Amino acid sequence: MTKKESRQKVFTLLVEVGRNAGDGLPAEATGAALMCYASGIDEAEAVRETVAILKQADLAPLDVSGYGTLEERLAEGHDIADDEKALMARALEENSVIVAQMTPFFDKV
Repeated sequence: MTKKESRQKVFTLLVEVGRNAGDGLPAEATGAALMCYASGIDEAEAVRETVAILKQADLAPLDVSGYGTLEERLAEGHDIADDEKALMARALEENSVIVAQMTPFFDKV
């Protein structure tokens, strides 16, 4: 038997989060931006799964921006490092959401 080809794709998402009790962000932070790689049949499913996972982690998702699949990003001329491609492959293999980077926001007074 041959393995059935998966319809899953991996999407690059940038998620802005606000503050929530127990979110693990630095005390002075007003929120954060998270670069995520999420698997899904389409981008809408990847966004839903990502938001659900982040809420389970006590984060407060406010906005999600989609940047497409690896193929779409390459077609747009994005330079994608091998380690980023490896994280995307892992997200696909594990049918998961991977938070690749978290950048806290701080208000300047």
